[in-house]
Amino acid sequence: MENLNLSGVNSFVNENIVSFHNNKLNILTNLNLSKILKAKNPYLFKAKNITIANDLVKDVLEAFLYSSEEKLFGDFLEELAIFVSSKTCGGRKSAATGIDIEYTYKNTHYIISVKSGTNWGNSSQQNRQQQDFETAVRVLRQSNHSLSVQSILGICYGKTKTSHLRGYMKVVGQNFWYFISENKNLYTDIVEPLGFRAKEHNETFLEEKARIINRFTQEFLQNFCNDGIINWPKLVEFNSGNLDIDGYYK
Repeated sequence: MENLNLSGVNSFVNENIVSFHNNKLNILTNLNLSKILKAKNPYLFKAKNITIANDLVKDVLEAFLYSSEEKLFGDFLEELAIFVSSKTCGGRKSAATGIDIEYTYKNTHYIISVKSGTNWGNSSQQNRQQQDFETAVRVLRQSNHSLSVQSILGICYGKTKTSHLRGYMKVVGQNFWYFISENKNLYTDIVEPLGFRAKEHNETFLEEKARIINRFTQEFLQNFCNDGIINWPKLVEFNSGNLDIDGYYK
């Protein structure tokens, strides 16, 4: 592999982490109360004995934003992995379904699916990933029957040991970043540039978040509270009321 120029990695991270923060802010500014209330489990918040409207709005918003941020940052890490592999071994974005990176190294063609963390999917999604690997391998070997192909599930963080399962190799954390760079320290080297202008971006985000929470709380009090008390039946009805099956068994 080619030696990785860390200054190039730093520049890539500095430039692209800004998009992550901007996308995060865009999601926040485009939200409305109805969207987040319909997206989350009202029974859970009742079970947590939340009685203050502001607390409920904050918890629902936090849960919604966490899911969005995980997806956004997973996309960022995928792009970073593609960039690193392009500099070290000629890696490129794959056109195959479910595959993120392709490259050939030492007579083996590697196809890599990049995931953010180890808890990346349910059994159905894992089965689909296995099928995507099998399909990609089959297509590659149709044009070159003797081609050696190795499927890799690359996971950006975690301490799980390298393993073989479902026909592919699972490479996690430090091992993954080393696998695409042959740099044992890359997994820690990328931490510093991730903080580029983070304080500035977070201050802007938190200001907008406070504004949204205050506005949503006011709206929630008007629509889902009676004399300051949360009307849970009304909230559950708003979230889940959709009776259209009456008379189905007649």
